[in-house]
Amino acid sequence: MENNLQTKKKLSLSTTIFIALISGAVLGVIIHYALPAGYLKDEIIVGGIFYVVGQGFIRLMQMLVVPLVFCSLVCGSMAIGDTKTLGKVGVKTIGFYLVTTMMAVTLALTVAQLINPGIGVNLSAVEQKDVTAAEPTAMVDTLLNIIPKNPIGSMANGDMLPIIVFALFVGVMLAKLGTKVSTVSNFFSQFNDIMMEMTMTVMKLAPVGVFCLIAKTFAEIGFDAFVPMLKYMLAVFLALIIQCLGVYQILLFVFTRLNPVKFIKKFFPVMMFAFTTATSNATIPMSIDTLEKKMGVSRKISSFTVPLGATVNMDGTSIMQGVAVIFIAQAYGIDLSLGQLVTVVATATLASIGTAGVPSVGLVTLSMVLTSVGLPVEGIAFIMGIDRILDMTRTAVNITGDAVCTTIVAKQNGELKKEVFERMDS
Repeated sequence: MENNLQTKKKLSLSTTIFIALISGAVLGVIIHYALPAGYLKDEIIVGGIFYVVGQGFIRLMQMLVVPLVFCSLVCGSMAIGDTKTLGKVGVKTIGFYLVTTMMAVTLALTVAQLINPGIGVNLSAVEQKDVTAAEPTAMVDTLLNIIPKNPIGSMANGDMLPIIVFALFVGVMLAKLGTKVSTVSNFFSQFNDIMMEMTMTVMKLAPVGVFCLIAKTFAEIGFDAFVPMLKYMLAVFLALIIQCLGVYQILLFVFTRLNPVKFIKKFFPVMMFAFTTATSNATIPMSIDTLEKKMGVSRKISSFTVPLGATVNMDGTSIMQGVAVIFIAQAYGIDLSLGQLVTVVATATLASIGTAGVPSVGLVTLSMVLTSVGLPVEGIAFIMGIDRILDMTRTAVNITGDAVCTTIVAKQNGELKKEVFERMDS
C-alpha cells in the first residue's frame, strides 16, 4: 500500500512537471508578443522573477551534483569491489559511449546533407550574436587532466572526470581493505542516502523551476528567431529523434530484449526534466533513481555509468555540431570533402569527452570542430539565437543515451531485475 502511494506521488510529480512545461511555454509566448519591451517585462518578469526562480532551482540541483556523484561512485565501485569486474564495466561503458557518439555525428552529417539546411539561407535575416572561440585542448592534455592534481580543487571547480577517477580509486581501496575501514565505508553509504533524500526534497520544487525556465526562454525568443532557421532546426530535430527513438532503442532491444516503448514511457519524466533544465549534470540523481526503481538497474552500476555519461557521452551535442557544420558550410558556399567530413566525426567525438554537462556548452566546443575543417567560427553567431531550444532537446537525448547504456551494461553483468522493468505500476 505504501509503495502504491509513493508511486502515485511520483506520477503526480511527473504530470505536474509536464503541465508546468506546457503552461510556461504558453505564458512565455503570450508575454513575448503581448507585453511591450520595458522595465516591467525585461527587468521584473523575465530578468527578475523567471530568471531568479529558474536559475535558483538549477543551482539547487547543481549544489547536489558533486557530493552525490562522488558518494555514489565510491559506493558503486565499493559494491562492485572486484577491480577486474569494475574494469570490464568501465571498458564496456566508455566503448558504448564513443561508438554511439561517432554514430550520432555520422547520422547528423547524413541528415543535414539530405535536407541541405544552409542552401538559400539569407544570413542577413538571422540575428547574430557575439562569438567566443574555444581553445582546442591537445589529446595528451585531455588524458592527463583526467588525473586530479588536487581532488578537493576538482570538486570545488566541478571538474567531473577527475572527480570520477578519484572516487573510483577511493571505492576500490575501501573494497580492498574490507572490514578494516568499515567506519569510512558506512560513512559514504549513509552520506549517499542523505544526498539522495536531499535530491528528492529539491525535486518537489521542480514544477516551479521548470515553469520559470521555460517561460523565460519563450518570453525572450518567441517565434521570430525560428523562421529563417527552420530547415536547420528541422535537420537537428530529425537527427535527434532518429538517434533517441531509433538507434538507442534498437541497441536496447538487441542487447537486452527489453521493450523499447516501455523503456521510453518509464524514462520520459527524466527526459522532460533534462529538456527543461538543459543540463545533464542536474539530471544525474533523477536518472539513477528512475533506473533503479522503474527499470530494475542496480545502483552500483548506474552510480558509475550515469555520472560518467554526463561527462563523456554527448551524442545530442555531437548531432547539433554535425548539422551546424553542414549548415555553416552551405551558408558560406563552401564544399566539404569526404576527408573533412571524417575529420568532423573524429573531432566532434573527441570534443564530447570531458565537455561540461552545462547549458549551451556545445556551442563552445563547436568552434573547435569548425576550426578543424577550416570553416569560419563566425558562423556560430547565426545559430546562437535559437540554440536554447535545441540545447534543451539534445540534453534529453544525451541522458537517454546514458540510461540505455546503463541498462545494457547492467543486463550483461546480471545487475538488472527484469521483473521491476516489467512491472506496470513502477
